[in-house]
Amino acid sequence: MASIGKRLKAGYEGIDRNKFYSIEDAVKIIKGAAKSKFDETVEIALNLGVDPRHADQMVRGVIELPHGTGKTVRVAVFAKADKAEEARKAGADIVGAEDLAEQIQGGMMDFERCIATPDMMGVVGRLGKVLGPRNLMPNPKLGTVTPNVTEAIRAAKAGQVQFRVEKAGIVHAGVGKASFDEAKLVANIKAFVDAINKAKPTGAKGTYLKKISLSSTMGPGVKLDIASISA
Repeated sequence: MASIGKRLKAGYEGIDRNKFYSIEDAVKIIKGAAKSKFDETVEIALNLGVDPRHADQMVRGVIELPHGTGKTVRVAVFAKADKAEEARKAGADIVGAEDLAEQIQGGMMDFERCIATPDMMGVVGRLGKVLGPRNLMPNPKLGTVTPNVTEAIRAAKAGQVQFRVEKAGIVHAGVGKASFDEAKLVANIKAFVDAINKAKPTGAKGTYLKKISLSSTMGPGVKLDIASISA
């Protein structure tokens, strides 16, 4: 932990914690501070003026980032017969029906996205307590309950990001890798913020986007000038 503390301390050198940086400057700082031996994820955190305890203030959705996330996503698909074969051909990592449900109930969670055909939701519904807390429960509004498993798998592996506001009104997401060039990171961040704006709930009052910050996995956080994102 001491080494992480030293790295963060070094990363904050030259950063004004009270300043709101333009998106271009923030990306440059984050990339420069990402000095780990692995390719760090660039993460965004948004503080929203909502109270998700109220149904009309929930913020949830999905966005396919223009340049992907740089992350390899393992996809599990609940499907039978022809749809199961379609899923395998489309590149699904795990495919099954009742057998897959039993594996998940037994603790197998070796995937980051879960897709289901509509006829399988009777089986998947029984896994709500397992998949729900991990934000893995298939949902038709997010395109993960669909007969078009090929497109759903393609989108998941191409860099689709699901988002959901947490209790404190915060949304977190990975928007790329530190190895991405600055222009691609800027484009991904703008696309993500645009998706959050479009997902603004009817019950939101006052300032919706209150604060946005950017960081890398092991690096310092930088506050963003919200106006520079929409510029």
